[in-house]
Amino acid sequence: MEKFTKIQGIAAPMPLVNIDTDMIIPKVFLKSIQRTGFGKNLFDEMRYNRDGSEIADFVLNKPQYRDAEILIAGDNFGCGSSREHAPWAIADFGIRCIVSTSFADIFFNNSFKNGILPIVLPQEQVDLLMKDAEKGANARMTVDLEAQEITTSDGEVIKFEVDAFKKHCLLNGLDDIGLTMEKATSIASFEDKAAQERPWV
Repeated sequence: MEKFTKIQGIAAPMPLVNIDTDMIIPKVFLKSIQRTGFGKNLFDEMRYNRDGSEIADFVLNKPQYRDAEILIAGDNFGCGSSREHAPWAIADFGIRCIVSTSFADIFFNNSFKNGILPIVLPQEQVDLLMKDAEKGANARMTVDLEAQEITTSDGEVIKFEVDAFKKHCLLNGLDDIGLTMEKATSIASFEDKAAQERPWV
């Protein structure tokens, strides 16, 4: 998993509330267990017309937001079914951080496991970031995980909280497999010992 330390990027404003996982990646695209390739279908029904052409006024189709790495979203982001394809699609598109007033629990935890930093802030701070994001591509925000700070394009600093263990995993690029592999030496030692003591197993 790619490490998350600090990003300075374009933030896309998406003030819709209750964006569920079927809106993030419709069920028709859940045909693969690979983590890549879903970015093109992120927000598919909001991004494309039935003929496959782009809906021009959807935020991620606008030229100034096509390379967005940060999403400023409405309340209750990621609700609905527990599909892990939702954070896969977000990460594959290139979004590394989502800011909202609240997230669905399963989506929130799945985001950390896929290299995405979900940040919960009070409504007034989300509103401030939403307004900053509306300035377009010239208004670049900085998200510093180590310092736990968001800096707006105007230099205003907003502190955020993050679980210490989840922070450690993001900073070091550790998903569940990576965490297991940190114990590779101990695992190998246990297996060697078990093989000697119980060779019939």
